[in-house]
Amino acid sequence: NPATEGARLEGEGTHPGRDASPSLSISTVAFGLPGLSISSECESQKYSVLKKSCWEANKLFEDPEFPTVDKSLFYQRSPPGRVEWKRPGEICDDPHFFVEGISSHDINQGMLGNCWFVAACSCLALQPDLWKKVIPNWKEQEWDPKHPESYAGIFHFCFWIFGEWIDVVIDDRLPTISGKLVYCHSKEKNEFWSALLEKAYAKLSTCYESLDGGDAVCALVDFSGGIAEHINLEKGHYASDPSAQAGLFKKLLKVYERNGMISCSIKASQTEREARMDCGLVKGHAYSVTAVRKIRLGQSMQAHFKVEKIPMIRMRNPWGKIEWKGPWSDGSEEWQRVGSTERESIGLTVEDDGEFWMAFDDWCKYFTSADVCHVINTSLAEAGKTWNKVVHYGSWTKHPVPILNRCGGCMNDKETFLQNPQYLFNMTKEEEEILVSLQQQDMKIHRPPGQGENLTIGFVILKVELNRKYRMHDILTQEVVATSTYINSRSVFMHKILPKGCYIIVPSTFTPEVLGDFMISVYTDVDSGLRVLTEDKPRVNCWSAYLGYPRVVTQIHIHGAEGLENQDSSGGADPYVVIHCEGKSVQSAVQKDTLDPIFDMRAIFYRKKPRKPIIVEVWNSNALQDEFMGQVVLTASVQDSAERRNIRLQNRGQDAGDETPGTITLRVITSAQLTSM
Repeated sequence: NPATEGARLEGEGTHPGRDASPSLSISTVAFGLPGLSISSECESQKYSVLKKSCWEANKLFEDPEFPTVDKSLFYQRSPPGRVEWKRPGEICDDPHFFVEGISSHDINQGMLGNCWFVAACSCLALQPDLWKKVIPNWKEQEWDPKHPESYAGIFHFCFWIFGEWIDVVIDDRLPTISGKLVYCHSKEKNEFWSALLEKAYAKLSTCYESLDGGDAVCALVDFSGGIAEHINLEKGHYASDPSAQAGLFKKLLKVYERNGMISCSIKASQTEREARMDCGLVKGHAYSVTAVRKIRLGQSMQAHFKVEKIPMIRMRNPWGKIEWKGPWSDGSEEWQRVGSTERESIGLTVEDDGEFWMAFDDWCKYFTSADVCHVINTSLAEAGKTWNKVVHYGSWTKHPVPILNRCGGCMNDKETFLQNPQYLFNMTKEEEEILVSLQQQDMKIHRPPGQGENLTIGFVILKVELNRKYRMHDILTQEVVATSTYINSRSVFMHKILPKGCYIIVPSTFTPEVLGDFMISVYTDVDSGLRVLTEDKPRVNCWSAYLGYPRVVTQIHIHGAEGLENQDSSGGADPYVVIHCEGKSVQSAVQKDTLDPIFDMRAIFYRKKPRKPIIVEVWNSNALQDEFMGQVVLTASVQDSAERRNIRLQNRGQDAGDETPGTITLRVITSAQLTSM
């Protein structure tokens, strides 16, 4: 199985489970999403309409979009033998879609190097809510021996492609050699769901050979609409760092319990692909993770008094054979430490079916990468944590006017980086989780051969002014809070905890002037208000001549204060800052129980009256009435220093100019160029 990807920019070399070989796609006619392509004929193939027409004509369906010809099989390497396309009823007696339900053990790899796809199918089979989306109307699609006349030789499957569920119709003619299926097949000779699912996925990618080498997590995303995360087990030092290992197990256990899906692999050089290690594992080979749990040790009576649990992980080899031979392998002596009740509860079997358990520390020692598909709950009707989801489609485009350019490359290109799309969002809680997924259209699958590799993509998150409305033009005036990996995979993922504030995400390609389409998804506890920034500065309109137009732009960064006066009976204060400018104000968060608060807040103002000062006030938050603690008056002119300053607080009103206890530390930048920050 070819299972490596192109070189990563972070110096990882190759990654098992991904393939640099070209792959194929559906035809190129717009499908209603930016850049997404699908053939007009395929779009017009409606399952119910086609099935009804077959009934009326009393014939079995033959798909004109995926005919039984060589181009549906391969574009370079033909299968090793004479291929005959046969319907399930010609391959065996009593064919069925499912035999005794669907199981992760059903599907075995055929002559293609698509262990990644088979591993993904094994994961899918464990998730009823997901496979019923991928295989819609599954009961209606099953053979009905009581009504054979209802069978029309037509099936359909759904895949999530670049933000939309796409229905793919196929006929039931499958490639065989000497009467046996060439590609995916079930261990039950008369079960065909896996072979038909593979055919639909091959049609989506133009031919079967396009599936030779790929990425399991991409198929998992196509099966679920989830978000993909790659975990480099070597870089994370999970084998040698017990604390990191415990954190990873906790994370994967949560993913598994929340119906996410996981695959893993061991990196391999070009000469090591499919090399079998002495321990029984195979290099350059994608495994599906079928369980993550802590297993209780000891016999039942012993376990009643002292519970000892060991973190374990269960996997399946897509070949349906060749298993791990080390500790906790099938029939190993370690299982004597586990009571019969516990063995029964985890469904322990001892047979060469390709599925096996490993201790989690051994898994971290041998495997080099894991791919996780997070299935995110966005429905209030479902149990568990609910996320708010916002999705935007965008493009990296080139424009002759630099300020209108949207393909500026990564932060290595400081002069052009901000010439990328920018998305503003708000975190409204004191501290909140955020999940960010940047996905491009896959250039390696669902594409004709030789039509390019995936772009190397990533993103940066910056903390910006609380009242920003326009695009950012100077990164030095902002705080970079997170930078993703830049990689040539279909998607890039980040999980982060951010404090309350306003932020901008800047998605980009690694190098400037590389064009493409993308989809960015942001998940938060409450609505983040994610929106694209399109304007560079305030617009000139018909009222500007009467109401005035901004002449300067000023950014104020309040770092903190020191030595404030006690306000509470307990001897403390709950201070916050308010910045006033030309009738507008911006307020910081309240800092609890401190006389030396750190505000770290920014505000930006487009000023029509540059001679009018800006006032910064410090207040103490109270339940009944807030108390004034002091202020500073700033000229904020273009001539003023942009250095950080520490200024004594003063009183206001009749006592204006009198000093009050404490100082405030701030930085003010003013420019007559409205697109300077």
